[in-house]
Amino acid sequence: MLQQEAEPQAQKRHEVIIIGSGFAGLCMAARLKRAGIDDFLILEKDKEFGGTWRVNHYPGCACDVPSHLYSFSFLQNPEWTRKYAPQNELLDYTCRAAKELGLMPHLQLDTALLSADYDEEAGLWRLHTSRGELSAKNLVAGMGALGRPSIPNLPGLENFQGKIFHSQQWDHSYALKDKRVAVIGTGASAIQFVPEIAPEVAQLDLYQRTPPWVLPRPDRAISNAERWLLRHVKASQWAYRALNYARNEWRYVAFGKPTLMLATQKLALGYLRKQIRDPELRRKLTPDYVMGCKRILLSNDYYPALARPNVTVHTSGIREIRAGSIIDKDGHERPADALIFATGFDLERVLGPLELRGRGGISLQQAYQNGLDAYKGTSLHGFPNFYMITGPNTGLGHNSMIYMIESAVDYVLQAILSMQKQNIKSLEVKEAAAIDYNRHIQQKLKGTVWSSGCKSWYLNSRGKNLTIWPGYTFEYRRLMKKFDVDNYHAQTG
Repeated sequence: MLQQEAEPQAQKRHEVIIIGSGFAGLCMAARLKRAGIDDFLILEKDKEFGGTWRVNHYPGCACDVPSHLYSFSFLQNPEWTRKYAPQNELLDYTCRAAKELGLMPHLQLDTALLSADYDEEAGLWRLHTSRGELSAKNLVAGMGALGRPSIPNLPGLENFQGKIFHSQQWDHSYALKDKRVAVIGTGASAIQFVPEIAPEVAQLDLYQRTPPWVLPRPDRAISNAERWLLRHVKASQWAYRALNYARNEWRYVAFGKPTLMLATQKLALGYLRKQIRDPELRRKLTPDYVMGCKRILLSNDYYPALARPNVTVHTSGIREIRAGSIIDKDGHERPADALIFATGFDLERVLGPLELRGRGGISLQQAYQNGLDAYKGTSLHGFPNFYMITGPNTGLGHNSMIYMIESAVDYVLQAILSMQKQNIKSLEVKEAAAIDYNRHIQQKLKGTVWSSGCKSWYLNSRGKNLTIWPGYTFEYRRLMKKFDVDNYHAQTG
């Protein structure tokens, strides 16, 4: 894992400041550098960088998208050892990308952005950070959605005397061997770490609110011969990447029409029947909602882990946490030495406690009380020269987010270049354009599996889907191909 290699830059005013050093932040930085813009900083609140694959390091952590799609198109990696890369290889790739793309001098670590205010007169963002004041003409938020763990406020949680952590904050110093472990939640992380820890714990109690749909994970090792070919024949890299992309992209056909998902749903039920022989356990693990409404998970060893004699699935819910036990809603009390939360992430507050104030001092909380809408997932009315990568309604259920990241980054880059070429002081998306765009997005979501009635992490607290992109990824790429300045207020000066 790489530490900061350069001293903090003395210059305080920058053309662009990027928040976050994961895939989105690094991609934005790489595109700026390639376009000849060298006056930018990447702010990272932690002492090390690496994004999702640095902060998520629980046992079994791996990508659920084929490895050869999970890399930048301009820096493909022929060295993946498995079809679905493990966490350590993904982190290594991120660190290598920062070095090979010349981004290390632009990284400023251990620098938390505390607040940002738009100075209308100067056309600059004034940033207050944990290491002092900065300013930038353009501010780009590149924080990923998997950065803020969500932990439910369970009654009595503060009274628990054992070990507590979220899967994203895994404590590797705590020995789970022969412990009584309660896993709360069945998110994507639980699917990966439960099979890893089940053989070593004395008892694992899995508290499940809703069973996920699970399909086999078509993972395998990538042979030395295949890696040699990918390394030395560049055309093979693009061909294999294109094949993986097409295989994933066609799945949107089923996501767009719930009735078309039924065939895949039958396959998943057959997989469940094959792996779980106990009819009572199978009943607990059978979802009662349309497949795809919640995130579809891939695993070859999750169901076998749940069938182990030292693993029990509980579905009645949690009534109370005590000093050394959990009481479920049926009144049964079970001892626990450790609580591990696999309860996902806070998607409504991706920007966290950041105080962002735009034109006229309006805050994000004031402007978007009903949910954070965004024009094309990047621009917010009321916040000039501010852009988001992987913003609202750009998430996927069927393909690689790297493709979406590159599409958004190219759009934002065009905006920044337009400002330079045309001497534009500020760009702010027009309110009418933002309203029309988001009305169209919400209309497109109707009739998809994500609107089929279940409660999922795709929906905010008001039941509005501000997470998923309701279309093919190539449609988003086409939408973002050209910066549409006519839909922005452009102030010159």
